[in-house]
Amino acid sequence: MMVTTDEALTTYLSNVLVQLEGWMTSGSVQRLVLVIEGLESHSTLERWDFKLEQEAPAAQADGVKPSKSRKDIQREIQAIIRQITASVTFLPILDEPCAFDLLVYTSADAAVPASWEDSDPRYINPDQCESVRLRSFTTSVHKVDTCVMYKGGGLEDDDDI
Repeated sequence: MMVTTDEALTTYLSNVLVQLEGWMTSGSVQRLVLVIEGLESHSTLERWDFKLEQEAPAAQADGVKPSKSRKDIQREIQAIIRQITASVTFLPILDEPCAFDLLVYTSADAAVPASWEDSDPRYINPDQCESVRLRSFTTSVHKVDTCVMYKGGGLEDDDDI
């Protein structure tokens, strides 16, 4: 596992995760998107889309524990992580320096910190975009559907892997 030693990046990720935890607890998060952008081309090269659906908002609010075991949830998350790791076999090689951005889609009534800013969706031009759906998983509180869109060739059709 790679771990950052960059203090600014660690602070950024910690702030995002604290805010994300609050939004997820309240059921405000609809989608989380990781965008990888070329620093030279300023174009979106990859767009990792994690669609979140809250499955049991009433149960969560009442303090009722999910029916799925922690072990089963961890097994499903491990499977999606393995699938994400295996994606290097079909994603194009990124041959320029890159940066990333996290986009969080929330419900309209979510309280957004003043330091956060609106962003465009950072889509990839449809003429250059390929996409692959990854496995879904559920925690009994949230269902997560995952898709990676990327610029360039690779797959001829949208395929499930």
